[in-house]
Amino acid sequence: MNDGHRVITGQVWRSGSPPLQEPAGPYEGYIVGPYPYHGTDPGPYPYDGTRPGPYPHPAPPPAPYDTQAPPHQEGAAGPYPEHAPEPPAGPLAGPDGGGPRPGRGGRTTGVRPPSARPGRVRRTVRLLAALLCALALTGAGTCAWAEFELDRSVDLSGLPDRPPQGRGTNYLVVGSDGRDGLSEQARKELHTGTAGGSRTDSMMLLHTGAHGTTMVSLPRDSWVTIPSYVDPNTGKFHRATKNKLNAAYSLGGPRMLVRTVELNTGLRVDHYAEIGFAGFVGVVDAVGGVEMCVDRRIDDPKSGLKLRKGCHDLTGAQALAFVRQRHQEADGDLGRSRNQRAFLSALARKAAAPGVVLDPFRAYPALSAGLDTLDVDKGMELKTLLSLFQAMRSVSGGGGRQLNVPVSGPGSTGAARNALKWDEVKAKRLFAELRDDRPV
Repeated sequence: MNDGHRVITGQVWRSGSPPLQEPAGPYEGYIVGPYPYHGTDPGPYPYDGTRPGPYPHPAPPPAPYDTQAPPHQEGAAGPYPEHAPEPPAGPLAGPDGGGPRPGRGGRTTGVRPPSARPGRVRRTVRLLAALLCALALTGAGTCAWAEFELDRSVDLSGLPDRPPQGRGTNYLVVGSDGRDGLSEQARKELHTGTAGGSRTDSMMLLHTGAHGTTMVSLPRDSWVTIPSYVDPNTGKFHRATKNKLNAAYSLGGPRMLVRTVELNTGLRVDHYAEIGFAGFVGVVDAVGGVEMCVDRRIDDPKSGLKLRKGCHDLTGAQALAFVRQRHQEADGDLGRSRNQRAFLSALARKAAAPGVVLDPFRAYPALSAGLDTLDVDKGMELKTLLSLFQAMRSVSGGGGRQLNVPVSGPGSTGAARNALKWDEVKAKRLFAELRDDRPV
């Protein structure tokens, strides 16, 4: 070409598509000019013999590739891109990386459209989160309520002549025959009598430490030394004297009982917990009864207990009669202490069962019934009370030992004839092992 015009020709196609074929005949489209005109119409046209396009014109021959060709400028004729677009990548790319894969029947395949499963998962997660929040709030509310309801009326501070602190933790667990909260009809049905005041029907030392849990029953008829005291009603001083362990509670309540236990065992009582008749019956009924097995028929008119030989789901009233009766036991008060340990362990196991703990219609009434008549020391925190409960439960599951304080038999003279005298040597060794937290 002599006119100085240069044309760059080529072919453009989408990546993945076959290249265009060279046309078989002349190009009949419009070519952006100017190009030399070779028609028969003379003009008038510019002196160089050209005419502006677009007009039909044969396709010009392809020009050789010129590496010196200027780069494409925006707005110039023939807006061809300098670079072909990058082929798509990912699951939609075809076999050559440039398009959707052909599927069966000529259809294209790609990523499966989102299903409803992610939505269901999100809803499930939100529901679980809401339930966990509700349980957390409910648990926090229950703990706050229990802290408020817990009666910390027993003050162990300032007790005189206390033994030194040993290893491990010692709890004094007491079941009293206090009739508060019982109607006259309930007293008749439960065979509790109408005697005034309060006494203790059961006393147990629960020791927890490095070697597990040990539950030691202290028979109520134990012949022990009652420490000296001043009667708060009369101001009269009383010297230390011998009497049944049960008398200590009648003379001075929980504080006198703790002093008596500490004086005769050499163990420091860290915490005190006492539950009355009404609370005991309410807890048993709230958890749906407690199974106990007896090896003989029992018919005790004083406690009102009537059981056939075998296993029974004891109601609250039956359970109270079971832990109180002793006239049907060959060992008397020792047999009653053995029944009390067995039953309290079974009650702790039942109260901790999932069917009770996870059922608010059982858990809350049981907790409420227990708190209504439960008295603890001022230093008893809710977590400490739970530790006591767990320790009793572990004993029932074989994680500890249950035993009576060693006795040598009844006393020999006077009132001691109807009491139980401790074996001094064996009892002293037992309490030393507990004090030093050694295996019993």
